[in-house]
Amino acid sequence: MGVARGVPSAADAVAPGGLTSTEAAERLRRDGPNLLPEPRRASSLRLLAAQLTHLLAVLLWVASGLALLAGMPELAAAILVIIVLNGGFAFWQEHRADRSAQRLRALLPSDTRVVRDGRTVVVQAAGLVVGDVVLLEAGDRVAADLSVVSARSLGMDESMVTGESGSVPRHEGDRLLGGSFVVQGDATCLVAATGTSTTLAGIADLAASAERPPSPLTRQLDRVVRVLAVIATGTGVGLGAVALGLGLTATEAFLFGVGVAVALVPEGMLPTVTLSLARGAQSMAARQALVRRLDAVETLGATTFICTDKTGTLTQNRMNVVEVVTPVGSVTVEGNGYEPVATAVGPRAALDRSRQAALAAVACVTGRVVERTGEHEGWQALGDPMEAALHCFALRLGAEVPDHDDTQRRPYSSDRMLTSALDRHGEVSVLGAPESVLRRCSGSSEGAGLEQQLDRLTTSGRRVLAVARRTWTGEPSAEMEAGLELLGLVALEDPPRPDVRDALAACREAGIRVAMISGDHPRTAEAIARQVGLLGEGGLVVTGDQLPADDAELAALLDRDDGVVVARVSPADKFRIASSLRGRGHVVAMTGDGVNDAPALREADVGIAMGASGSDVAREAADLVLLDDHFATIVAAIELGRATFRNIRRFLTYHLTDNVAELAPFAVWALSGGNYPLAISVLQVLALDIGTDLLPALALGAEPPRDGIMHGSSRRRLVDRSLLVRALAVLGLTEAVLALGVCTIVLTSGGWTWGETPSAELLAVASGSTFAAIAVAQMANAFACRSAVVPAWRMPLLGNRLVLAAVAAELVLLVVFLGVPSLADLLGGSWPAPLGWLAAGAGAAVLVLVDGAAKRARAKHRLR
Repeated sequence: MGVARGVPSAADAVAPGGLTSTEAAERLRRDGPNLLPEPRRASSLRLLAAQLTHLLAVLLWVASGLALLAGMPELAAAILVIIVLNGGFAFWQEHRADRSAQRLRALLPSDTRVVRDGRTVVVQAAGLVVGDVVLLEAGDRVAADLSVVSARSLGMDESMVTGESGSVPRHEGDRLLGGSFVVQGDATCLVAATGTSTTLAGIADLAASAERPPSPLTRQLDRVVRVLAVIATGTGVGLGAVALGLGLTATEAFLFGVGVAVALVPEGMLPTVTLSLARGAQSMAARQALVRRLDAVETLGATTFICTDKTGTLTQNRMNVVEVVTPVGSVTVEGNGYEPVATAVGPRAALDRSRQAALAAVACVTGRVVERTGEHEGWQALGDPMEAALHCFALRLGAEVPDHDDTQRRPYSSDRMLTSALDRHGEVSVLGAPESVLRRCSGSSEGAGLEQQLDRLTTSGRRVLAVARRTWTGEPSAEMEAGLELLGLVALEDPPRPDVRDALAACREAGIRVAMISGDHPRTAEAIARQVGLLGEGGLVVTGDQLPADDAELAALLDRDDGVVVARVSPADKFRIASSLRGRGHVVAMTGDGVNDAPALREADVGIAMGASGSDVAREAADLVLLDDHFATIVAAIELGRATFRNIRRFLTYHLTDNVAELAPFAVWALSGGNYPLAISVLQVLALDIGTDLLPALALGAEPPRDGIMHGSSRRRLVDRSLLVRALAVLGLTEAVLALGVCTIVLTSGGWTWGETPSAELLAVASGSTFAAIAVAQMANAFACRSAVVPAWRMPLLGNRLVLAAVAAELVLLVVFLGVPSLADLLGGSWPAPLGWLAAGAGAAVLVLVDGAAKRARAKHRLR
């Protein structure tokens, strides 16, 4: 019987020299490689099938079948081409984004130092096996679950897995989690679990099993499609019955009704929506936001609540020493992150004391800054950012930092709240929380007057550490951490990103509420939130253990205008926050970078992962990956999402206008009992939908964002009363009256009177003129639909060059449809008479004027 993977047995015992290569190979064969299970991705065929079988696609499949049944195989084929091309394009877009996210996995380190055959070797992380002896040092990533055999000042960053920020001390016998990082010290460890048996794999599996909610766009489009399907079916059945009553045979009436129903199906809507979302995704990618699902583009625009991390998103994740308060004076430091250049200002005695404090602090830590390689000058941090900032500060002051490889350290512990180091000269350095260090200093004068300074520094949101020293003879012990001489209080800050305040102000103006969800101490998180403008006077600061157990109470507590800070949160807290806010009606965007964040990212309407610093599991769970980890990029993506939403409303208005004009001739023919001839044919309707109208609709989907798009809350309904009134009662009705008016003018000029049957030649000219009137009116409508409030003549003509190109192409197609005899005969019309062209052109001008008058009337109504 085999040994259970990840459960060491007697056979897994290891000699001090590590496993032999033979033993390692056998265990690798037995347990398999040390790899996380690949995310359960659906097959490419299944993903493609999903793009071909959603509700709008199903409606088109039905329309294609009915067209074939009605004896219109060309139309059936055209609809099939639309379905397949659109589905293929949408699949390719999302597949490309998914591949881009997968390529980010290659940025993770993959080598680990182990002891095998009695010597240290470097192996790929995938080759680790249970029982391997692993050697860790600062900067290493833990590639499997390990058990600590021995450690020296070992500090771990486990935020990727547990969400707990800051360095966590680990000692002999402790468990190290795969996916965590060594920020200080070194250790010798034994591999306890690999691959799918690790804690990391369990969290990844939980994230993969979380259900992703349908996007607001998907829900609203489904509603629109159902309504249009009912309208098309009802109209087809009604007109089929009228045709039967007017003397057509049952078969002819049925085929006529089917043709009308097919004609009213919005064949152009599917590719228009897809291409608009794809263009939005490309625009977001250009602004450092990688969209992994196309519908997330619009969902971002509907966002009403952002739950954001602090470190690296709102701040630069570059700790910086900004002030040192010593018993002999204060020193202020002006510098940028880890850059070498800085200015330290203060009395000479305080500068000397600060230099001593910096050297003592550096002796207690292992984080460092090193020279950057490549084209960028300056320093970069290795290890914990705070520790690197201390080293950077010492170098800025001109201190010569010695090699402390032989330093003996007592690592940080939560009861002592400090760390200490003893060098070979008997110098003890102590670094820790001020309240812990100050009480260990000898003489009340050392701490006198500093309490007020400490209050000033902490209330300003800075992280404050106390540094002290003494001499000691003997081995490191607790006694050497008493009777200290205070060197100073060192204040550090993680500077906010320079434009995050403006981004948060844009959120407030847009009606988007923001909460900081952080694992940090509440005072630190609150100070940063106030500094960047996230937290107002009435803002809430709460810790994870203070959150209400009831989800409705939780959502009500967090749903406030003045900002929220939730500190010391757990992964379960983040998941509950996303779920409860969604239950309250919010569209929630949640950021995260750790493996533990993945379930919350899936629960949110938009999961946003960090591309530069995040885990691959978080990126797999996310809808959006920030390539620069920047909060302002989220706001830019929301702006583009809002623009995409408005563009979808623009071309929906355009499509619905056309449908009214196309339906009107059939309605007049039916209501008149056949006394008014049928002005256009079913194939002409389809030529308008698929031929002339598609390109302008696509161009409207590329309308650039307007100034003011982030003013006020986002419109939540895709099709509302204002859109329907404008599309149906204003533009649609006007276009229908104009089309029928052109038809009537052409018929009467040819001698037709009410109730007569016009000659075939006259009817063909009238039908071609009606077709031209609708097409030309739609050209004007393309310009009118560029804005819901600004008249067409006040819009910049070159503001959307694609509309100009699309209208030009529509004009060419119109000439082809009417000027090529065989094609005109197939559609059922002929080249219009000069009077028909003149009336069609005049009708386009009338449409623009009516639209402008309606916009002006709505503006006056809003002002009252």
